[in-house]
Amino acid sequence: MMRRERDRLPAFAAGSTVAVLGLGVSGEAAARLAASNGGVVYASDVSRGPGPTAAAARLAAEGIDTETGGHDMERVLTADLVVVSPGIGPTSEIRRRVSEAGIRTIAEVELGWRDLDSRVIAITGTNGKTTTTGLAAHVLEAGGRRAVAAGNIGLALSEIALLSPQPDWVALELSSFQLADQETVAPDVGVLLNLSPDHLDRYRDVDSYYADKRRLFNSATADSFWVLNADDPACIDLATGVMGERLHFSTRGPVDRGAWTGPDGILKCRLDSEVEWMPSSDLRLLGPHNVANALAAGLACTVAGVEPEAIASGLASFEALPHRLQPIGERDGVLWVNDSKATNVSATAVGLRSFDRPVVLILGGRHKGEPYSSLATDVRERARAVVAYGEAAPRVVSDLRGSVDALTVESGIDAVVRAAADLAQSGDVVLLSPACSSYDMFPNYRERGRAFEAAFQALPVGGGVS
Repeated sequence: MMRRERDRLPAFAAGSTVAVLGLGVSGEAAARLAASNGGVVYASDVSRGPGPTAAAARLAAEGIDTETGGHDMERVLTADLVVVSPGIGPTSEIRRRVSEAGIRTIAEVELGWRDLDSRVIAITGTNGKTTTTGLAAHVLEAGGRRAVAAGNIGLALSEIALLSPQPDWVALELSSFQLADQETVAPDVGVLLNLSPDHLDRYRDVDSYYADKRRLFNSATADSFWVLNADDPACIDLATGVMGERLHFSTRGPVDRGAWTGPDGILKCRLDSEVEWMPSSDLRLLGPHNVANALAAGLACTVAGVEPEAIASGLASFEALPHRLQPIGERDGVLWVNDSKATNVSATAVGLRSFDRPVVLILGGRHKGEPYSSLATDVRERARAVVAYGEAAPRVVSDLRGSVDALTVESGIDAVVRAAADLAQSGDVVLLSPACSSYDMFPNYRERGRAFEAAFQALPVGGGVS
């Protein structure tokens, strides 16, 4: 594939004042990159928690002005540029005031992009982004490229931009929040996995959510490559009119140009000629949705020049990432699976469909605006019972009434796990797939998943749970 030239205009002129809002992983990296490019940086976070406090101390040791426990609005509103954390919503007070002041606002990925030499496979969609991003980086490495996974997966693009040398390739996970504030990100290969309603606690409707996803295509050119889900009409519709070459992946059978699997279960690809990669049964990932993720990652890496043998080897050797349909053990004939990353209803539906044995489903957390009634058919067909917990528990029980026996647990995750163990029978799966955010009880889905695993490990072996 020919290298595409990029606009190399810097994000700001040397000597400009840059306010970085949020001191998570991306904020810390953005502050460091902005300072290295001659910006006069002020970085702040409303939290005084351990993470932001430690980030502020590291930046301060490098001579960067920081603050925790709040933002100095005078400094923010007189900045030439604001770099905003994806966790700060567009309707927040600080975003509103920055917008009213007419200050240019960009995402951390936009800042990092301006200094990036690496080539990029950018991946977005509602579900499967992190797994596909990890798959793509792993396959690129199997093909002999120096590659890293970055973006919403946890490593900031600005941190990669500071490396010398930079990797050959970056597999870049992009959330809708990150896409909302990007200006010029133009990946060598862009991947749109799937679309379904999500984040309706932040977006006014599903159309505005999809509009941010469509910003993946904003800088498309005739040289762009787009990997699209042929089985998802919303993905095809979203890419209508976009410049560049469209390639497709499908789990339902052959496509003209792209990757697919059919009734024989063999992963295949056809660009200039048709090749077979591997049987889907060789994947170490649970569920048919992960076959789709493997097809998307393999196709993107084919465009990047990776040979078929390396694609097959990379896909077959990739293991499940933590908190994403991750088997954590078996107890008394019951398989326990951590799918804490399933923070929306469609992700939970995908998780349920990954098993051909009865499921005790753990649902709950902070409600994100979607009705759980859309799970009713899958729950009725696949779930032995539902354990509902957290702030969303009453809504879960109400929405699923008549579809399944639902038990509400009002105390912590240890009690939730004990209740699930009581309901499960030998041969069942206990699946934590919450369909909610974690913020009522945990700071993030990772901590929720770790707590679930710890509670599972504490269960007694044999004799059930009292």
